[in-house]
Amino acid sequence: MGWLDLHLHSNCSDDGQYTPGELMTICSQSGVKTAAVTDHNSTRGVAEARKAAASLGISLIPGVELDCLYQGVGLHVLGYWIDEGYPQFLQIEKSIIAQEQKAAAERIEKVRALGIHVDSEAAFALATNGVVTGEIIAEVVLQQDENADNPLLAAYRADGNRSDNPYVNFYWDFCSQGKPAFVPINFLSLEEIIEVIRSAGGIAVLAHPGNNVKEDATLLQNIEKQGIAGLEVFSSYHTPAQTAFYREAAEDLGLAMSCGSDFHGKTKPAIAVGSVDCDGAESAMLAALQERCDGFFQR
Repeated sequence: MGWLDLHLHSNCSDDGQYTPGELMTICSQSGVKTAAVTDHNSTRGVAEARKAAASLGISLIPGVELDCLYQGVGLHVLGYWIDEGYPQFLQIEKSIIAQEQKAAAERIEKVRALGIHVDSEAAFALATNGVVTGEIIAEVVLQQDENADNPLLAAYRADGNRSDNPYVNFYWDFCSQGKPAFVPINFLSLEEIIEVIRSAGGIAVLAHPGNNVKEDATLLQNIEKQGIAGLEVFSSYHTPAQTAFYREAAEDLGLAMSCGSDFHGKTKPAIAVGSVDCDGAESAMLAALQERCDGFFQR
């Protein structure tokens, strides 16, 4: 277990399980000394996390994880040392929640069209702010008797090849970009998101590039030109080969490196706080990130 984890989600994310305070307690129990709360399109949990972190002797970096689009590709960008009270963060959150509320019924219908029974009442009962995510749909359909023998769901049940993180794997396989139950959301562009993070005093880091950029060196170079300052090289999703690829890419492009588990709780049960091996580079990474942060909210 590592002492640095810069990618953590509380229940201020639509798919997180624990309150910000509970999340900091888990960090303490896991030996994490420096942490960043990076909720999806929300900074509401930072204040509670900061208070809890202070009482536990944890150094908290205020953060956020923002959805955006670049050349038609959905990306996640982490913002570190941001001013969590910067007004545009709340505007972004409200806009995305409103869009997700409208998308919920369509997402359910698209899953049903695949031949999977979905109890919409149960799904909305689990939702926060009326946002029914692909992970919530997975939790519901895997509990329904009508789906007990559905071959489409076999991989997500015990001993299935997607059962390690069944809910989020279902989302990636059916509801993510390019998949049959995908419902598009009008996210800001990569350039706009980077500008928001910078204006809030922070540094922009591309999250888990192995998930969406893959090993596309040209795409990565173009993303760097938009103003990204770092790469999440060490990620729970990256294979050793991907970690090596992105470590070399960060060096070649002059980008800082970051590491994070992307802990959520029950949505991704195989991912633990502080579980990413950073190859002993934690102190150097943290120092490099701090040096690149040109904001005035360094903490």
